[in-house]
Amino acid sequence: MLGSYWGWEIGLRCLCPASVVCRPYISRAWVWGILSISTCATKEALCLLHSLRGFLGNTWWRLIKEIFEEIKVQPSQFRESVEANGRIYEEQRKLEESFTIHLGAQLKTMHNLRLLRADMLDFCKHKRNHRSGVKLHRLQTALSLYSTSLCGLVLLVDNRINSYSGIKRDFATVCQECTDFHFPRIEEQLEVVQQVVLYARTQRRSKLKESHDSGNRNGGSDDKAKNSDRNYLNILPGEFYITRHSNLSEIHVAFHLCVDDNVKSGNITARDPAIMGLRNILKVCCTHDITTISIPLLLVHDMSEEMTIPWCLRRAELVFKCVKGFMMEMASWDGGISRTVQFLVPQSISEEMFYQLSNMLPQIFRVSSTLTLTSKH
Repeated sequence: MLGSYWGWEIGLRCLCPASVVCRPYISRAWVWGILSISTCATKEALCLLHSLRGFLGNTWWRLIKEIFEEIKVQPSQFRESVEANGRIYEEQRKLEESFTIHLGAQLKTMHNLRLLRADMLDFCKHKRNHRSGVKLHRLQTALSLYSTSLCGLVLLVDNRINSYSGIKRDFATVCQECTDFHFPRIEEQLEVVQQVVLYARTQRRSKLKESHDSGNRNGGSDDKAKNSDRNYLNILPGEFYITRHSNLSEIHVAFHLCVDDNVKSGNITARDPAIMGLRNILKVCCTHDITTISIPLLLVHDMSEEMTIPWCLRRAELVFKCVKGFMMEMASWDGGISRTVQFLVPQSISEEMFYQLSNMLPQIFRVSSTLTLTSKH
């Protein structure tokens, strides 16, 4: 806990002037009256946050109070809920492999890669554990909200901009579990996206009409215009929209990438809209200080019968090679900033398949060699 406390203080020093951070702790009794936490380091962190209340403002203060109000829940309460409802708050076992890689020949850049077997929404949910209570990911995420090290993830969605079905509905449910004090609700953000898409489609439709009237196009233009009129609120495969969040566990930005049923086939290429969508997402990450991005490695969130072992190996190889090329492009976009790319595979994948993918990654990326030091006796 002492290490966590010092991490919070360092984060607050980045947010506030030194004169504010060094101001004496005040109203300890008032802070301890709000929360009763036995750990000394946590109490010190609360006092530090309270001393910064005037600088942070009411919005930040409400967010911090809500976070610590969740931490206030005792572990015994989790045990009671497990016994009463049969619900399990333990995390499912994750498989994880980490790599440090070097890209480029002349201008070398170093990046971190992680391969995980996990659900994509695990990075959004506030996990509870009956031994340690609510984890403190949310506080760390909140403190880095206005930093240059943002975290994002890629959600694969259909062409409708709503939150009514599939992973879009699950994601919206997670977003509604906690109040977002900084950004509009997800429904409001989606409404703005719909308006932008409507405007873009209107402009595109007017250009098609002008070109048809001028005689530059044949009858196929009329079909395109009718199709545009019919689906004016839908987006195309490879296009994506962005939502921003301050109330999720480990991410600040969600990229909603539109894909179709073609991603389930085994014949997609590097020019597929889904792959090009990933390239554009990585470009946005470079230009907007997103240094950690989570990507579904197989371009699916759930496994199905047609996704055999050869299918998984071909798809993983394609995505690995394409992402490697995109990351080499990033060196010219942002000057070679070190980034973390997390490749996620569905939880239903077998351990054997996971380790086959893990062995494939060093064959595609140049992994940093390790130096083992041994002492002579």
